Amino acid sequence: MSKLQKIRELFSVRDLRNALVGLGVVIAGIGLAVLTVFAHRSGERTLAIAAAVLSLGFVLLILIFVVPPLARNASREASQMNLPFEFTLGGAIMLGLLTIVGFSAWNTGNNLLFLVLSILVGAMIAGFAAGAMNLKKLDVRMRFPETIFAGEETPILVGLTNRKRLFPAFSIVAEVRGRDRERSMAEKELGGLVPTFIMRRLAKKPVIRRILDYFPYVARGETEESRSFHIFPYRGKLVISDFEIATKFPFAFFRHRRRLSAKETELVVFPQLSEHDDLPDVISAVAGRRPLMKRGAGYDLLSLRAYQPTDDPRQIDWKATARSRGVIVRETAADESLRVQIFFDPRLPAAEEKRLTLREIVEIERDGKPQINERFEAGISRAAAVANRLIEADAEIRLIIGDEVGDFGSGLRHLHDCLKRLAYAEPVYTDDLRPVATAQINDDDGFEAGADTTVLLSAAELSPKDDELLSEVVAVKY
Repeated sequence: MSKLQKIRELFSVRDLRNALVGLGVVIAGIGLAVLTVFAHRSGERTLAIAAAVLSLGFVLLILIFVVPPLARNASREASQMNLPFEFTLGGAIMLGLLTIVGFSAWNTGNNLLFLVLSILVGAMIAGFAAGAMNLKKLDVRMRFPETIFAGEETPILVGLTNRKRLFPAFSIVAEVRGRDRERSMAEKELGGLVPTFIMRRLAKKPVIRRILDYFPYVARGETEESRSFHIFPYRGKLVISDFEIATKFPFAFFRHRRRLSAKETELVVFPQLSEHDDLPDVISAVAGRRPLMKRGAGYDLLSLRAYQPTDDPRQIDWKATARSRGVIVRETAADESLRVQIFFDPRLPAAEEKRLTLREIVEIERDGKPQINERFEAGISRAAAVANRLIEADAEIRLIIGDEVGDFGSGLRHLHDCLKRLAYAEPVYTDDLRPVATAQINDDDGFEAGADTTVLLSAAELSPKDDELLSEVVAVKY
């Protein structure tokens, strides 16, 4: 793709039109203001009044069409920066009123307008000072559970401590900030396309913000704790970098913010454990492939046979002996758990890959929403659910994702290791989505060594001619 095409993707005709219209309205408003001053000094009263009325009209147009987009963009930019405050919508409206009243007072010299202007300015200054003091000497701490699953409510314990000796804290919002990747997806595309300072603004590392809780009141020297529930919509990792406390107290003209450093912590959001309709059938099919039991020192009865001199007398079954003419012993089976390998095929048809424009990539990262494939996410959820059910059934499992082969294991810790690998899995788009061959599972590396059966999850169709594969695995198409 040429540089011109990338620039067209990044900057649309609508952006250029809006910029020109906004610039024209601002220039026209400034020109009318200058004309008003010139007419007033020249004694042209009629022209001064007409120009003043028109300039006020352009001021209203600026407030309606120019200020809101600028305020939204400025707020978005400010949220990524470590600024101590930002204007709210109410603050932007108040700033517009200050501009109108100040402009009118300057043009007319009316003392009443100057009085109103002084009251508005005083309210802004008082609100700013009170809000800044409200965030002083506050500490935040939180505690996450050991496991977090996508799409499920996660309890989070949040504590806010007010170390001020005289004043309480009002209307505090506690947030956590983090990231899910180290670099922006757009950084490579923007390199060499735009100047470096523009590239740094557009290709910032995406920052994910989550509101932990709202504290309406915290008394001086006290700590308020709360338990809130949050839903993490997507699997993957979230690296917590710092906390942020914010308040709009007292008049909501400003949103004061304060960053609090935190120990960098990596949270892993496990895939959602989706209970699909075919899951019971899959588990039943796997359990039905359990191998024949072997002789051993277990508790399950394997068979009854005649006593031999080398047998342990404690194995004699006296009831069976009484019913027969000879001594009968109980032969028990060895305690062996079912060993299952889960083969997850990450391949998807290339036609399902969504081709994003450069602008769409920038907007997705700006909004903090990852690009996901619903079909792939459904497959990941199925694999996670199968692993969970097999671990609950005391089976030993091994997870294979593409070419990455895991180890056999059982128990909750091994399940979490498998879910973590599934949380990091990414789709592989290919034009050659051939059926999974038997050799892909039973290759020279010994994928099937020691496994009783295999569960295959793939987006590819299984070849009806591959009877060997169909007889050896439990196949699930996602």
